[in-house]
Amino acid sequence: MKLNTVLEVASATHPGRVRSHNEDSIAADAEIGLAVLADGMGGYNAGEVASGIAVAMITAEMKKALADIKAGALDGNGAERLLGKHAVKANAAIYHAAQNQTQYSGMGTTLVAALWHDNRMAVGHIGDSRLYRLRGDILEQITRDHSLLQEQIDNGMITREQARFSQNKNLVTRAVGIDPEVDAEVHTYPVQAGDIYLLCSDGLSDMVTDEDIQHTLSSLQANLPLAAEHLVQQANDNGGRDNISVILVRVLKDFPTQQAGLLGKLKSWFG
Repeated sequence: MKLNTVLEVASATHPGRVRSHNEDSIAADAEIGLAVLADGMGGYNAGEVASGIAVAMITAEMKKALADIKAGALDGNGAERLLGKHAVKANAAIYHAAQNQTQYSGMGTTLVAALWHDNRMAVGHIGDSRLYRLRGDILEQITRDHSLLQEQIDNGMITREQARFSQNKNLVTRAVGIDPEVDAEVHTYPVQAGDIYLLCSDGLSDMVTDEDIQHTLSSLQANLPLAAEHLVQQANDNGGRDNISVILVRVLKDFPTQQAGLLGKLKSWFG
């Protein structure tokens, strides 16, 4: 099922006010219901290479895999498996490049990728790039950061308010391409018409509070491209200390999978 009539997508990315170049990479394909964002790290240009590999590989491989899947055959577990499988492939490619090309030594990237299907969204992430959901007037962070700060919060060492002013920001505990193997954290969530989803790098979430993100999305939700640009501008107005990337996805209507044949009819009768 093509989803370009179901999902509205807008995105924006900017190097920020401090960094000389942009090491974030983003991609979104409404037709297949996929959005991918990566925030690279490493030496000069290496982070950009890592994030670019991750986004390009996952986008291409997912598009190919989804084209090979028969309509209605992608269930929740299948979507999670696809995201996890191709995150592992991207990790291997980045790690191999870093090991074999000295200029890329130590490069890596965070990753957040979401796949919409059958009134659901599967999301996989590694590191501290995030996915939020605005439902009604309530903004909720759906992903949980793989970071030292998050571990300190979980262990009761600091509060979320104290974390906003911590010097330990950007210390991730999991990243793509740093180690030979990595596991993406992958979950599936039910989707409702009217939901707005935000994928972002920490260049946004470190510089703009959740309250301000919620206010921007609520007030500008009728114009997603403007909302995306305004979020980036807010991060820059607050200092722009890192690259800033956002992808916004609005669910316009329900998109249940059309079950074919007798099995589909039975499910519709007795489901």
